[in-house]
Amino acid sequence: MAQCVQSVQEFIQDSFVPLVAALCSEEAERLTRKNSLSFAELVKPFCRLTSEVHMRDPNNQLHIIKNLKIAVNNIITHPPQPAAIRKLLNDVVSVSQPAEGLVANVITAGDYDLNISDRSVKASVPWYSNWKETLMELNTSTFYSATTPWFESYRECFLQSMPASDHEFLNHYVACMLVVSSSEPEPVEQFLKLSQEQHRIQHSSEYLYPKWFIPNTLKYYVLLHDVSTGEEQRADSIYEEMKQRYGTQGCYLLKINSRVSNRGTDEQIPDPWSQYLQKNTIQNQDCYEDSYTVISNKNTNHLISDGLDGEIKDGLSNNFKTHPLQLDHPSGSLASTDYMKTTTSFQESKKPNSGTPHGACLTLTDHDRIRQFIQEFTFRGLLPHIEKTIRQLNDQLISRKGLSRSLFSATKKWFSGSKVPEKSINELKNTSGLLYPPEAPELQIRKMADLCFLVQHYELAYSCYHTAKKDFLNDQAMLYAAGALEMAAVSAFLQPGAPRPYPAHYMETAIQTYRDICKNMVLAERCVLLSAEILKSQGKYSEAAALLIRLTSEDSDLRSALLLEQAAHCFINMKSPMVRKFAFHMILAGHGFSKAGQKKHALRCYCQAMQVYKGKGWSLAEDHINFTIGRQSFTLCQLDNAVSAFRHILINDSKQSPAQQGAFLREYLYVYKNVTQLSPDGPLPQLPLPYINSSATRVFFGHDRRPAEGEKQAATHVSLDQEYDSESSQQWKELEEQVVSVINKGIIPSNFQPTQFCLNRYSDNSRFPLAVIEEPITVEVSFRNPLKVPLLLTDLSLLWKFQPKDFSAKHDGETKELGTCVNDMIGTEAIPEFLINSEETKVARLKLFPHQTGELHILGVVYNLGTVQGAVTLDGIDPSVGLQTGKFVSNGLSVRGRQDLEIQGPRLNNTKEEKTSIKYGPDRRLDPIITEEMPLLEVFFINFPTGLLCGEIRKAYVEFVNVSKCPLTALKVVSKHPEFFTFGGNTAVLTPLSPSASENCSAYKTVVTDPTSVRTALLSSASSVDFGVGTGGQPEVIHVPLPDAVLLPGASVQLPMWLRGPDEEGVHEINFLFYYESIKRHSKMCHRVLRHTAVICTSRSLHIRATVCRSNALEDEEGRGDNMLVFVDVENINTSETGVKEFHIVQVSSNSKHWKLQKSVNISEDKDTKLASRERAKLCFKAVRCKNSEENYTFADIVFGNEQIISSASPCADFFFQSLSSEFKRTHVQSHTHTSQRAVKQSFDETVRLIQRCSEVDLNIVVLWKAYVVEDNKQLILEGQHHVALNTVGKEASSFPQKQELPETVLLKFFRPESTPVPARPTPEQLSNLIKTSLHYPESFNHSFHEKSLCLVPVTLLLSNCSQAVVDVMIDLRHKTTSPEALEIHGSFTWLGQTQYKLQLKSQEVYSLQLKACFVHTGVYNLGTPRVFAKLVDQVTLFETSQQNSMPALIIINNI
Repeated sequence: MAQCVQSVQEFIQDSFVPLVAALCSEEAERLTRKNSLSFAELVKPFCRLTSEVHMRDPNNQLHIIKNLKIAVNNIITHPPQPAAIRKLLNDVVSVSQPAEGLVANVITAGDYDLNISDRSVKASVPWYSNWKETLMELNTSTFYSATTPWFESYRECFLQSMPASDHEFLNHYVACMLVVSSSEPEPVEQFLKLSQEQHRIQHSSEYLYPKWFIPNTLKYYVLLHDVSTGEEQRADSIYEEMKQRYGTQGCYLLKINSRVSNRGTDEQIPDPWSQYLQKNTIQNQDCYEDSYTVISNKNTNHLISDGLDGEIKDGLSNNFKTHPLQLDHPSGSLASTDYMKTTTSFQESKKPNSGTPHGACLTLTDHDRIRQFIQEFTFRGLLPHIEKTIRQLNDQLISRKGLSRSLFSATKKWFSGSKVPEKSINELKNTSGLLYPPEAPELQIRKMADLCFLVQHYELAYSCYHTAKKDFLNDQAMLYAAGALEMAAVSAFLQPGAPRPYPAHYMETAIQTYRDICKNMVLAERCVLLSAEILKSQGKYSEAAALLIRLTSEDSDLRSALLLEQAAHCFINMKSPMVRKFAFHMILAGHGFSKAGQKKHALRCYCQAMQVYKGKGWSLAEDHINFTIGRQSFTLCQLDNAVSAFRHILINDSKQSPAQQGAFLREYLYVYKNVTQLSPDGPLPQLPLPYINSSATRVFFGHDRRPAEGEKQAATHVSLDQEYDSESSQQWKELEEQVVSVINKGIIPSNFQPTQFCLNRYSDNSRFPLAVIEEPITVEVSFRNPLKVPLLLTDLSLLWKFQPKDFSAKHDGETKELGTCVNDMIGTEAIPEFLINSEETKVARLKLFPHQTGELHILGVVYNLGTVQGAVTLDGIDPSVGLQTGKFVSNGLSVRGRQDLEIQGPRLNNTKEEKTSIKYGPDRRLDPIITEEMPLLEVFFINFPTGLLCGEIRKAYVEFVNVSKCPLTALKVVSKHPEFFTFGGNTAVLTPLSPSASENCSAYKTVVTDPTSVRTALLSSASSVDFGVGTGGQPEVIHVPLPDAVLLPGASVQLPMWLRGPDEEGVHEINFLFYYESIKRHSKMCHRVLRHTAVICTSRSLHIRATVCRSNALEDEEGRGDNMLVFVDVENINTSETGVKEFHIVQVSSNSKHWKLQKSVNISEDKDTKLASRERAKLCFKAVRCKNSEENYTFADIVFGNEQIISSASPCADFFFQSLSSEFKRTHVQSHTHTSQRAVKQSFDETVRLIQRCSEVDLNIVVLWKAYVVEDNKQLILEGQHHVALNTVGKEASSFPQKQELPETVLLKFFRPESTPVPARPTPEQLSNLIKTSLHYPESFNHSFHEKSLCLVPVTLLLSNCSQAVVDVMIDLRHKTTSPEALEIHGSFTWLGQTQYKLQLKSQEVYSLQLKACFVHTGVYNLGTPRVFAKLVDQVTLFETSQQNSMPALIIINNI
């Protein structure tokens, strides 16, 4: 139980005090009314004696009475009605409330301590830490209070308002004061009248109420004298007469009103009456005008009715008909049995107004006189009368029982003997109707016991109660027995020195008898209140709680609520506090208070319980508590608390049913609407629903992308529908940096800020983003509806703050907030209706239209929150069905509010301080800077393909449109794949105007050829500068050839664009970044970009492999030496899946600065080569050196058809040069990585480089083809080209590099890479190409061996220096036999003449050496035996190797 102000002994003593009646004359009442008090109220503050009192017991032993209190009441002749008592108790509890704003610290509230030690924790170890925190929260909670003054007020009022009963005498009057004023004409006669009136009330059958203790009631005569107006001598003379008539012990002269009431109030007199008069006790009531009165007659034992029918079923007291946690319980209604608004004219003493002082005519001396009067009355009148009555009763009992000794001395013998076993309650018959006559000895024992109890003679009282209890039980008078048991238990507890333990089972039996047999809940409740307090004082909190809970029932919600609350306090006061039980019983108490109409107490109980339930995961319990708190707070007009409570229900992940959630939401909206109506002009409130995922907020700058129109396809650019890809984002950033670097001559400016069109949680939001005036800003907000009912947001728009700034004039304007009335600065788009279905996450895209430059801050969103009518459906049908389109029917309840967008930036982790602490950087995505007007480019692609063959050439058109109001310039496009497209060469001559300019609508520039020139090279030349290669810039950045280099506002231009399918099959994503600038330079934004991603699917076409080898012929037809053979192997690797019937090789071209194709050496008579699927063809061409300048490339076209494709013009040359640059870039990167691994080593010797250069050839082959495709029963002709770069003699080159297969997974090895030394010697392959040799001789030679035995044949050995340096050559004609087979071949053949030569050949020199071969037999001989050695002239070390011919030189010697 809660901590009480009084100790349990004081509480019980004050609950049972001697009752004294007061009967006043009208004049006496008039005197007391001067002080706004009745006589009983006048003496009430002074009714406790300040000194000890002595009296003697029947054995003449001295008995000391301490702290005695008496009660003086006006006589009321009607018993109180149950309804009136309930009304009174309800008011008492309602008036008593905890102090507002008082933080009750439990630790300082007496002995109530919630600090629990570790050893008090038993089985609940896993919960311990949580509960300890909860207890400490309860300690300092504003809701939790260690004391419950409302319960003490209720208890005191309940005990005082209990009507007198015949089975006990504690509430019977012991004495009567007869009060007469000294100012009356005949005071003595007035005393006589009052005495007769008292006698008539007590003994006449007309009055059955009040009850009197004994027939011979003590009458005490009080003469009241008004000092201010009365004659003191007359008062004294009357008093003397009274003393002679009634004796000095039986009368008293009380002088009051020593002060004139209208005198100045300079002297402040204390007011001891206020604390008593605030308690509306039933004794203060003067009369009842209702005819309904409960009267005790001789036929019934029911002294008062408790407002219950006699047919109430037995059962446990807490058997609720409806569960108290039921949410839909009508908390606003009151039970009819609980709080009856009676129509009776129940006159209470009016509550004193704060402006009406009490005791205005009394001085401190008068206070002392009243105090002295009570003391005199008690000492001289009351106690001697009680002492005498106890003796008389004792003597009567002894005489009637025939006992020789007094009862007091005989009890020991009675109780020391054998005890008769008491029968259990269940065995006893229901004899509650039994009544004893007033003179029955059993009642005399009880009367004596009650008198002893009232004067604190607890030992004698216990003996008498015990004796009476046995007699009553023997007679089966259960009501009397229960009363005796009850008081016996209390007497045993109050005995000084505690000679015997508290007999709790007596109380248990009494409670059970009152409740179950006698059906008297009032007496049962008194038992529980007394016993619980006693058990609490003994630390038996568990037993006290069980006792309190047992008496809870449906018949009185107020009583049940108060007892449950006290039980909850018992649970938390136990040695091991039971916090969950405390909270649960607080909920039950709150429910009871709510039913009883005690809204404030109900709210307090729920708030206390919430301290325990919150944060423990018991969401349903939390929902119930919050809902009830919200309801009660709203009823009590605590609207802010109501809103807060309902908000908690909605923002937690609710496990309630959809119907319940809908009810919660409607309640919340209703309460919120009432709150907002109180302050309609106040700031918009923060709404809890729907949830906003602030970090998922995305901001998009610019217009929405236009959809495709027919063959026109708009640039993909950026949109909110695209998912963020960090790799792609990095690529765009690199492309932009690349083009900015080219524009700024290789340097990226320090203030460069990569363009970000869409800002999200992954982008870099550390800088203020830039937005352009008159271009929309779209903010995508992610909403989540946590409820199972749909939410309808109406009039949804952004909330912002704007500060105008003119960046050119540097003049700042004033800040405009919230943008509702300044749409001329920022236009705000509102969404009329936005429905979020149950548990749905949905994004809303809200737009702003800036009309001025300045700084914009987007603060949040503002909207009306409501629900959809009929949204909650039954039987599991999804309520969102049918709500997707059209107008939604709102249920008419909506509130306007806001939610802020607060985005936390990324955590900083750079410095040591940031790593050791938690710091977050800024996120400025919602704070854009609005800059001046900039040009805006839109790009459209016309006839842009989605699928190509590898190497296929297709012509498309690009349309550039300036949709802004200012011109744009410096248009460039940058891509990672520049070999994919071209805009043509720099000169118009090189670029074909339109597709219709050539046969078959070819994308190439073509010329009809002369049939005689077939298979012979047609020459042309072009400079790489014309095609943007070799200018020193990056080949990825391509200038777009705009007419006049400027695109005016509203203007558009179409340019041709040639595309070439990538060499590798598959799906290719190719990024284009279009860069452009404004003619005016701006301080904030220097340039703009537009993105486009083209997705091309390529399928296999041709695979080209080529090799080059030196020709053995030293001179060609034109007499020039140094020619080569080029073999081109063409394979059709298309699988016909794309409808390709066959490929025609229509032309092979070469491009080189040093070499050119001369003619085709194919044997075939066909003009062109046709290849069906999986077919191959091998072409052979003769290549010779060029003699043109180093700058230009020579293009040689060998045409197989009747139409020459000019390979030196666009687009053929464009793609060739782009493939050349990409090939150079790839080899450059590879060589760079190799050289970087051995950066410390020296480079090659210049001489070694010369040797290597002999085996290098710089010849590029372009194979042009046509593919015949059948598509939709139509034949299409596709065309394309493949490139092969031949770099080394004898080494095969391919049209696209073969993919290297990844090696299988191997164990990871750690080793230090050893830098391999630079090879100091050239390879044999390189040396073998230094000198080219050729033997010239007759194929057959006729000789007559009969005439001459030796045959001499002249042979010419041609030596050609292939290098650019002077070479020393040594020729050795001697045979070097290595095997017997070689002897057989060479044995009969020898060289005559000089067999070793040493020559020196200049650069590119051809030397002829005449030799003679000698044969002695006919046969076939191999003349290829000379060994040729070579070394560079200026080399110290000889690099010699044999110059082996690729084939044998066979000669036939015939004999004639």
